[in-house]
Amino acid sequence: MVESKADFTAFNPEYYDRCLGPAWFNAFGADLARRLPIRPPGNVLEIACGTGIATRRLRERIDPTLRLVASDLSRAMLNFARGKLNDCSGIEWQEADAARLPFDDGEFGAVVCAFALMLVPDTRAAIDEVRRVLRKGGILLFNVWDHIERNPHAAVCAEVLEQLFPGDDEIGIRKGYEMHDPALLRGLLSSARFQEVRVEQKQIQAQGVSALTIAIGQIRGTPRSLLIEKHGVPLDEVIGRVAAALARTGGADPYRGPASAVVVEARAGE
Repeated sequence: MVESKADFTAFNPEYYDRCLGPAWFNAFGADLARRLPIRPPGNVLEIACGTGIATRRLRERIDPTLRLVASDLSRAMLNFARGKLNDCSGIEWQEADAARLPFDDGEFGAVVCAFALMLVPDTRAAIDEVRRVLRKGGILLFNVWDHIERNPHAAVCAEVLEQLFPGDDEIGIRKGYEMHDPALLRGLLSSARFQEVRVEQKQIQAQGVSALTIAIGQIRGTPRSLLIEKHGVPLDEVIGRVAAALARTGGADPYRGPASAVVVEARAGE
């Protein structure tokens, strides 16, 4: 997911998928799916599935007899993901708010979330909801962004946006990189009756994409584009500045640099 608590209900997700997927989300999605048992203790729910990057990996990973429900608050995201994965059977698509899940208590044996919990306005409510729909012993598996300084692509973009739009926290990126602290994560999960919590850093190297591609994804591939347009600043101008700054950091084409996440696994307790 993107790095801001902006409105994900209305924007074109194609740039997100086409630009940021190859940069790092494909690799992180594959990593997340590998951590799930082939046969978890029940059906699987993915919340905030986005453009379906992790969804395909999950469907390929788990036992074909198990249900996989992919949910997202954004109808645009769901429609894009459904169209992209029309060759992948056995996926149920559901529009759903992560903080108010339309599922029964204990309906699932596993819940997976890729790069989204840090974007939910009420993270505690979302984690409580996840616990509610999980059966006892069920698995929660998710990742969030690591510290922004361990993600130079984000730090560079944040600096450019802060220079262009000083004081505008909505456009800013940094809030999406503030959920990396293991103590914070353990506390949230403990209060929602999760046990056996494991927190691990996972880093990949971005490669095979250009600085321009990443910049397009960071701007046009997120609701941030709508906020920038409200300021009357041309998106191409912002993209150009971000691309130039990224090129100075990791090269123009290909761009090379680390992307770092924090991966969390936990079990639903009593």
